[in-house]
Parts: sequence; structure tokens; C-alpha cells
Amino acid sequence: MHPSASAGSQPAISFQNVSKTYRGGQFKALDGVSFDIAQGEFFGLLGPNGAGKTSLISILAGLASATGGRVLVKGHDVVSDYAAARSALGIVPQELVFDPFFTVRESLRIQGGYFGVHNNDAWINELLENLGLADKADVNMRQLSGGMKRRVLVAQALVHRPPVIVLDEPTAGVDVELRQTLWQFIARLNREGHTVLLTTHYLEEAEALCQRIAMLKHGRVVALDRTSELLRGRASTMLRFKTDAALPPSLLAQARITGRIVQIKAHDAAEVEVILGTLRAGQCPIEDLEIGRADLEDVFLEIMQEEVKVKVNGAAA
Repeated sequence: MHPSASAGSQPAISFQNVSKTYRGGQFKALDGVSFDIAQGEFFGLLGPNGAGKTSLISILAGLASATGGRVLVKGHDVVSDYAAARSALGIVPQELVFDPFFTVRESLRIQGGYFGVHNNDAWINELLENLGLADKADVNMRQLSGGMKRRVLVAQALVHRPPVIVLDEPTAGVDVELRQTLWQFIARLNREGHTVLLTTHYLEEAEALCQRIAMLKHGRVVALDRTSELLRGRASTMLRFKTDAALPPSLLAQARITGRIVQIKAHDAAEVEVILGTLRAGQCPIEDLEIGRADLEDVFLEIMQEEVKVKVNGAAA
């Protein structure tokens, strides 16, 4: 249990029965979404495209209005107490938005000024160093690569030292070096007490980083629990192998196929034997066989394929 996530402490973020409709109420992007994120948590928000993640983040950031419900940031309503709520947030958006007329350092100073923060060059230097931007400090923003612009967006979100950090697909389309650099720095800030809300399609990142996870589907929360509990409650034995042959029909329906890589879930050793026997009987040669535990991607796909709403455990720890 994170030390800041004790029972009774004020949530860092509170979504309270949030709904959002478009096209005159014909399309429901969010349908009664409710959960709290404790102070100091590293929290993951997952879901397929169109699940409602962007709508929820936009409402949190004040960029869109909820049709119903409330959102609080450290007790401040994002509508009625917008200034206080927004000053507590540092948001890294999906889109690469930047001003082409300023250098990296100038952009960070200007961003800090929006929050009334001045004379913070020591912190700006620390951001530049930790995000691999020190040698780009005096380079114009329009001269940076896409990956470097992404680093600047992260620095801009952190320049006013917000207690709550929202990362919306922060590593989409960026190189491995930035991913490692970013997560080292964000993990350090989380250890120092910052709350982190992450949306990502890289589920291995969510599994490695997030203490607790909510999954959205069709605008509803379909799973909410500690990452370890989600894995423990559903993780089964997973067979992974490569093959160029067609799978026997009896296995095809339960297999997940990516190119030559096939993954098939088994509940116990006996079922592993049945699967391997079926492959042999079907004259399906395999190579690089691995038998291990299911990961978060396996759990995510299983939950998304279910029609019945998953029982939600909303406990913060």
C-alpha cells in the first residue's frame, strides 16, 4: 500500500458518476464513470479506441464539459473551482502542440508563467537534464524532431511542479531511449509523492508501472483493481509458439495470432497436454515453444471480449 493512499485521505482525483453524450444525446461516450485515484498512486486508465478515455481526460483537463456528474482534483471541482483544479494538474497531451517561435527554454519559462511561476531556472535545468533536452535548450521548437517535441511537452506539463501528473499516451511513436528516460523520471516523481494518471496502449508499461488500473469499455468501467489482483484473478498458463502451418480448427477459435506467433491459454497442465496433442495430431509443426503466465495484455483482451460487466473492486489499496 502506498503511504499516501491511506483510507480517509482526500483523493487526488475523483470521478463521480461522470457521463458525456454527443450528437444531442444519441451517442454516449461516458456512462456513469465513478472511481477515485488516491494521492501518491501510479494509476492506469486502459481501454480500446473509442472506450471513452480521451473524453474523460478532456473533462478532467477542463477542455470538455461533462453531461452529468462531477470531477474533483484534490477536492477542487474542475468546473466551479477551475483555476485551483487546473493548477494542481500537469497534463501531457497526445497531440504534439507547440509554439514554433520560441526555443525550448523560452517555451518552458512561458508555460511556467501561465501558472504564476517565475525565476525557476534551477527546476527548468533539472527538467532539461532529466528528459535529455539539455543540449536542445536554446534550439527553436520547430527544429526539433517529433520525439524531442514530445519530451518538451512532458517538461511543460511538469514546469509548475504539479502534484497530479496526467500522461495521455506519452510514449506513442517515440523511441526506446525516451521511454526509458521518461519512466525513470516519472517513477522518481511518483516516489516523491506525485500522483500519476497514465493512459497507454503499451500494456507492458501499465503492468510494470501502475499500482492500480481501471479499464473502460463503451464508456463504462468494466474492471477496477490493483494490477497484481487483476493478474492473479485471471492469469492462466499461456502457450506461446511460432508456426507457419494452419492451426487445427478446434484451437483456432481460442488462439491469438500475431504473424507467426500463436498464443493459446490453458487452465492447467492437463489442458497444456491436450493442446500439444491436438497440434501433433493436426500435423502442425511448432518452434520456440514457451509456457508461462498470462500478462496484462492477455487479461485486457479477455475482459474486453466479455459481454457481462466485470465485478469492480474500487478499493484504493
